[in-house]
Amino acid sequence: MNAPVPSLPTIPSAPLAARPVLRERGQHEVFCGLTGIVWLHRKIQDAFFLVVGSRTCAHLIQSAAGVMIFAEPRFATAILQDQDLAGLTDANDELDRVVGRLLARRPDIKLLFLVGSCPSEVIKLDLSRAALRLSRSNPKVRVLNYSGSGIETTFTQGEDACLASMVPELPTVAAQANDPLMVVGALPDVVEDQFKRLFDALGVPVTFFPPRRSTALPTLAPGTRFLLAQPFLAATAKALEERGAKRLSAPFPFGVEGTRAWLAAATRAFGVSDEHLARVVEPSEQRARTALTQARERLSGKRIFFFPDSQLEVPLARFLSRELNMSLVEVGTPFLHQDHLGPDLAMLPADVTVSEGQDVDRQLERCRAARPDLVVCGLGLANPLEVEGLTTKWSIELVFTPVHGYEQAGDLAELFARPLVRRTRLEV
Repeated sequence: MNAPVPSLPTIPSAPLAARPVLRERGQHEVFCGLTGIVWLHRKIQDAFFLVVGSRTCAHLIQSAAGVMIFAEPRFATAILQDQDLAGLTDANDELDRVVGRLLARRPDIKLLFLVGSCPSEVIKLDLSRAALRLSRSNPKVRVLNYSGSGIETTFTQGEDACLASMVPELPTVAAQANDPLMVVGALPDVVEDQFKRLFDALGVPVTFFPPRRSTALPTLAPGTRFLLAQPFLAATAKALEERGAKRLSAPFPFGVEGTRAWLAAATRAFGVSDEHLARVVEPSEQRARTALTQARERLSGKRIFFFPDSQLEVPLARFLSRELNMSLVEVGTPFLHQDHLGPDLAMLPADVTVSEGQDVDRQLERCRAARPDLVVCGLGLANPLEVEGLTTKWSIELVFTPVHGYEQAGDLAELFARPLVRRTRLEV
């Protein structure tokens, strides 16, 4: 006989007014938004990402993607030369020439992104005008632009800027009784398929943004309801709301509890009962709880410190604290969007330090003083902290790995358990 499915968690209605937030402003350590191309070019299968930048930009993307030299990925860099940076040549003429060669070689491209970088922004190259010009001269290809610059941003904002640039392209339709829910945020195909099956079983019509093909953009109707799948999509959500869409507030779908509450936000908006939701998700939740058992034994009672990096920190901290019994020392995040993160933030322990922004020297001091069992941080901090005897987890791996939903709950937990297991083995 199956065990009863627990009820939905109770989320305080106004958690932020009473919770102090430590706001940091200083030196920060992050990847730039160009990194998002690594997963976006795999998601939108007929799109191409052309970075207008330096050789450093090209090396960064090539290294992050791990693409072999004989592969032909759907991204490249139009490298700005010294004469471009010095203003001795017309960079627009050269950009037009590069795009012409690219489209002649790759006729399968239906959507071309011109991606700005630190160098292109420094020389004030107007890629928005370039995108309009190239769209007119190449009518079979939609050309858009967004900034992937690393100036005062963190790396997941590359996806946010990309999706926000696509929102004006979403076709408008008249409101109908069966307007589908829009799930917003790039998800691995396997995760998207899992969610699609769940929504179908629940009787909730659903579309996904971004789509796998740029020619299959979801439609927007007045009052279209959407759920964010990623917590770093502030600009995209704002653009959708400005077009009349309505965001459903929910915790993010990490772990059993978060996934159930995320699905419940959709089912309640579409008139599906909590009882039907419980029946549909029960098999998935049973598998997920079983998958969490081993990791919980390793992680229970362990102390964890989050440096701000990916913007996933708050919902991941909620998952680790409530489902794996970890103790949160500090939860740092680059940006704390109060409306989007409120439900997750409300479920954090009252005594945990939550910080927004970064002053890396001060945060390093607090981390060293606390000596946590596990530190989640960017690549630039991981090796120095390992040398000091602290165990680290690369935050960027949490973005590259499928971690959403029930079926990935065990894998997500193992990502945090693995560094501790490695440390134990090294000490033997």
